[in-house]
Formats: sequence, C-alpha cells, structure tokens
Amino acid sequence: MTTTTITSSVCAGPPPSRSNTTITAERTYHIIKIPGYSSTLKVGHGQALRTSPFSAGGRTWYISYYPNGGRETNKHCISFFIHLDDDTVNDDVMAQVTFSLLDRHRNPVRSHTITTTLYNFSVPNSSALGFENFIRRDELQRSEYLNDDCFAIAVRLVITEEPSSFTVPPSNMHLDYGDLLSSKEGTDIEFVVRGETFAAHRLVLAARSLVFKAELFRPMEGGTTDVIKIDNMDAQVFKALLVFIYTDTWPEIDQDETTMVQLLVAANKYSLSRLKIMCEDRLCSYIDTSSVVTMLMLADKYQCHGLKKVCFNFLASSRALSLAMKADNFRCLIQGCPTMLKDLIYNIVTHQLEIKLSV
Repeated sequence: MTTTTITSSVCAGPPPSRSNTTITAERTYHIIKIPGYSSTLKVGHGQALRTSPFSAGGRTWYISYYPNGGRETNKHCISFFIHLDDDTVNDDVMAQVTFSLLDRHRNPVRSHTITTTLYNFSVPNSSALGFENFIRRDELQRSEYLNDDCFAIAVRLVITEEPSSFTVPPSNMHLDYGDLLSSKEGTDIEFVVRGETFAAHRLVLAARSLVFKAELFRPMEGGTTDVIKIDNMDAQVFKALLVFIYTDTWPEIDQDETTMVQLLVAANKYSLSRLKIMCEDRLCSYIDTSSVVTMLMLADKYQCHGLKKVCFNFLASSRALSLAMKADNFRCLIQGCPTMLKDLIYNIVTHQLEIKLSV
C-alpha cells in the first residue's frame, strides 16, 4: 500500500448508541477526506491508499481506501477498511465500526451508512474490517456527495470489553431474619398460644401483615400491650406462621390434612396470601371422593380459587361426582353454597364439551 494525501481528522461524532452486553472502552470518530477523487482512480485494481496511523484504545489503526475495489468481483465499487496496525496482539481486541458517506454538511447519508458486527481483531489473519461494496463508483459520480472532485466518509470505531463475569450469591436474607426470630434479640411483643410463649418483633410482623400492623399499632387505652393471647390456634401452627413471616419460606410443620387446613385458616386470618396459596397447593394432594366436598366448602369459605378449581376438575369425572354426591355433607354444600351447584354444573358441561371437541 502507498501513502497518499487522503486525510483523517478526529471529530466528536453523533451520540453513541447503548449496549447492555458489552462495556465500551473507547470511541473514536474520524472524517476521511478524499480530495482529487479522479486521480485516485489511477491506482491499480486491488491497490489501496491509506490514511496516517491514529491511536485508539491503546492500539494503532489506519483506514484503507480502494478506489477500484479490492477484488475482481467488486471492481466497480469503492471499498473501505479499518486495520489494526499492531505487530503483536496478545489480548482480545473487540471492536465495531460504522462507515458513513457524508453529505456536503458532513452529515451521514443514511442509505450509505453501514455498521459491522462486533469483531475480534486479535484472531490471526483478521486485522482488517470493512466493506468491499461500500458504494458503486458510477453511483458516487452521479450523486451530490461528490463535490469539486472530492468526497468524504466518516468512520466511527467503538472498542469494547466483555463485562466481567462472576456469580452473584443467592440472597440469604431469610436466614438472617430466621436467626433474628430464633435468637429473640430485640423482641418487643409476646404471644401466648395454648400455653406456649412466642417472642417476636412488632415492626417485622407489621411489615409482613396488614392485620398484624392494625392490631399492634392501633391506639389503645392504657398504652400498648406487650403480651397477646391467642386461643383459637395450635401452637405449632402459630410457630409455623411466624417462621413464614420472618423467612418467606415453607416452615417445618406436620403435613397432615388437619394441620394444613389450620395453617391455611391462619394465613387467611393474617392476610398472608403467599402462604395461603402454598397451603392450597398441599391440600390438593388430599382430594379424593371422601374429602372433595369438605375441600370445596373450605375453598368457598376462604376464597381458595386454586383449590376450588382442582376440586371441580376432580368432579368432572362422572364416577367421582356420583360418589361425592353420596357423602353426608354434599347436601350441606349445596344448601350452604347455592352458587357452588351452578359452578359445578357449568364446569362439568364445559369439560364434557371439551372431550367431544377433541375426539
């Protein structure tokens, strides 16, 4: 390649675009002027003119200009490339380049602005990046962008670095709050449940439950109380309730049906919707022909929509429905929950229609 009088000047350039996957190490914006365009055509096919070297990102670069194309297949086009001019490259050099033809006001021409993909210049035999068919010569010569035998392009080089990769540890907040509960440090309220005493923190309870917030911070004659007695709940259920409030995780508790029902009722009482849904999910495993009516009554009383849906799906079977209707409490269900029968009939009819349509 031969050095010529084409010039390169550093400019501010347009505002950069943002990327969420890479970190920009450096940007540089150069305007390349090609004076005496007609004389550059004397350069042989496959021969290039080049700019003076410039520095960016701690590396040396230059731009090459092929007036007659770089290959036989694109001899009717003008080609531009950017080159990494360092002899030794030990680290990855990732960059993206935008080439833009400029109008007379030095604004990029949108139809002739092309951006490369992110490119690794450190790969062997890959120190150049650009476009062989940047613009056809006859198109440039007919355009308004060639003035006084001169035209210009802008080259924007964005050198990037891959973001650091490391593993963010999972949250252990639930462990910290669990330790706070078990240590009883700083507790300011006690609950007496079936003879057992549980110490807790008013602010934690109030932050997690609007019911506790109203109960613990409402104005009371004679000041606030430090001990609250709860009579209608088992001690293990209240303990599980506290563990969930502090840790937002499923507590260690007996998994039998009766205990799950009690925990669901407690979750409903203290407006702990996530715990309530978790109880619903576990109660679904207890649904059979002997319990489905009880489960439906429970679902209706405490607005357990998920549990109700699973019960309806179970009763979509004519055999299961027939056996459930023989249960002693089925009549109580229909009488106590008049809308339940309508919902049940609708679900059965819908299920049967779906079966017919799928056949």
